[in-house]
This record gives sequence, C-alpha cells and structure tokens, in this order.
Amino acid sequence: MYLSKLSLINFKNYQQADVSLSPDINCFIGPNGAGKTNILDAIYYLSMCKSYLNPIDSQNILFDENFFVIQSTWNNDDTVYCGVKKGQKKVFKKNKVTYEKLADHIGLFPSVMISPYDRNLILEGSEVRRKWMDGIISQFDRQFLHDLIKYGKVLSQRNALLKNMGSYGFFDQESISVWNEQLIEYGNNIHAARKKIVDDFIPIFQKYYQWLSNNNEEVSLTYRSQLFDSSFEDLLAGATRNDQRKQYTTVGTHKDDFIFTIKGHPIKKFGSQGQQKSYLIALKLAQYEWLLTQLNRKPVLLLDDIFDKLDNGRVERLMQMVSDQDFGQVLITDTDKERIDTIFKNNQIEYKAFEIEENTVVESTLKTTV
Repeated sequence: MYLSKLSLINFKNYQQADVSLSPDINCFIGPNGAGKTNILDAIYYLSMCKSYLNPIDSQNILFDENFFVIQSTWNNDDTVYCGVKKGQKKVFKKNKVTYEKLADHIGLFPSVMISPYDRNLILEGSEVRRKWMDGIISQFDRQFLHDLIKYGKVLSQRNALLKNMGSYGFFDQESISVWNEQLIEYGNNIHAARKKIVDDFIPIFQKYYQWLSNNNEEVSLTYRSQLFDSSFEDLLAGATRNDQRKQYTTVGTHKDDFIFTIKGHPIKKFGSQGQQKSYLIALKLAQYEWLLTQLNRKPVLLLDDIFDKLDNGRVERLMQMVSDQDFGQVLITDTDKERIDTIFKNNQIEYKAFEIEENTVVESTLKTTV
C-alpha cells in the first residue's frame, strides 16, 4: 500500500498544494523553512491523526485562516480526510465515512518518521520515550491502546482526588482504593505489552545499527520499570504517604523509561552526534520492520533531513537499505539538489523529485534513471 495523491488546504505554510507521488522514492528539495517537513508531517497526520511536530491542531492552520484540510488517495483507492476547524472537533474520514473514535484509524495507514526532532528521544525525559514506544504498540494492538487511554484517565482522576484531599487536609483510603484497582489492571497490561515488544525489538534494532555502522559499535536498549522490582499493588501501598504528601501518583507505569546505551554507556553522554543519529535511525528502521511484521503492510517511510551529521559511508548504506525491496514508499527531504542527485546516481536508484519554494510544490525534471 502506498500514497498516490496528497492534497493540502491551509495546512501550515501551504494555502494549497497537490502532489502525485511515486510508489517508490520521492525527494522534496528546497531551502530551510520552505515547508519540506510540512509535507511529511501531513502524511504523518493521515497515519496517526495528529502532527509529529505540534500536538495542538489549531496551531497547524495557515496564518489568518480558520481551518485546514488534508486529503489523500491510496493505491487501493482508499481515501483519507482530515479536517480541523478552530473551535470545532477534528474530523477524520476513511472513504467518506467519519470515525466516531480516532483510535479506530490508528494502524490502518502506518508511517514511520525519521526527523532531527528525534534527538528529543535521547536528550529529553522519559515521557518522550514512552510516547514513542506506546505509539508503536498502539498501531497493532487495539487492547493496548484502550488500556493506555483508560490508564491515563484513571491516573488523572486519582491525581485530582489526591490534590482535592490535600486541599481539605484529609485522606480517604477507601476512595483512593477504587482508583487503585483500575490503575493496577490497566497498568499491568501496559507493562506486559511494553516488555514483550522490547524483548523482540532489541535484536532488530541492533541489526540495523550494525548495518549502518559497519559493525563498529555495540548498542543496546533496556526497558526500565518499577514493576520489575515489585507488584503494582505493593508499589501503591508503599507510596501511600508519599502520594498524600505530594498530591499526585508517584509510582506506576507512567514512570517507565527506555535506556539507550552504546558500548555499555548512556548514548546521551558518550555518543557522538553521528552515533546518536545512527542510533535513532536504527530505532526507527526497527520500528518500520516491526510494524511491517505485525500489520502485514509496508508503512510509508518519512526521512526528514537525514543526511546531516552522517558520514558518507553511513549515508550510502542507508540509501542502499531503503531502496531495497523490503521497504515500500519513501519520502525524503533535503536542502541540496546536487547531493541528492549524487547519492542516488552512485547507488543507481530511481527517484521522483519535487522542488519547494515560496510555499509551492513543483515536480522537478531532476530524476535519476538506472
């Protein structure tokens, strides 16, 4: 499955744009700030019902407009529509039928984005890494997505109750226990799903990193959770006084983390920029393979500005990899037309090129032929 047509109206910097895509490799070339990344983000919207870059839907509307629309046609004639209007509920449609729950759409049109913003996975706190992993699982495990949503609601209710109790200077264990039961049920399910995917995910990730680095470095990924050391029931019981004092829930799966290491050390502190970028690319390529295996369909691979900070050897190996038959449709952004042309000529890879300038997308005559 691949995206054949994309149409944008008032989305970010585009008043209107219509693009016909190749089922293979598509390159969007233009200066920084031209809107190359926004094309990729629109496709991510169609996949995950939200922006990869800005979770506030209204902030993705073109300045001075009050709505945006993203529409797409896929090779199997499926159509997907996303409409956002200020002050109204976001609308998603598949084949002109509106979803009652956006969660029903997740996983039907999978995509994987590799972006400079992925550095947050390494540099920021545990919440960013949890959301990344949960986003992978949610695309093929409906029960996990249900449990994740329920857990978030229960956690909010429990925290609100703790804060309210703190404000009035009392503590009611019976009321807290009602929320504990639900938190434990959903939390245990979330923990089990995260543990299962990490155990299977690590060798796939390591395979891609070894390919990119030419077997030069050892990397790993570790799932860290309080539930490895104690049951959820015991964790909550032991944290009662701390929760009461701090007026929020201090233990649970919302505290889980994923630890990234290179040669046994945190890659945040000991990895070079090139190693960190290779690490992130390997994570995302493993995500791609995992989704392909689970969903039995090839995600759209979105590569945003991936050549920066990679040496020529890693760039060559990456392009050889994504042009392989195991990958489907690929969209790439870059600022340098000559670099794109040279990379693909050296690897004898065909691609379709688009040039972006002044908020317009134009199909380019630049095209490598084998």
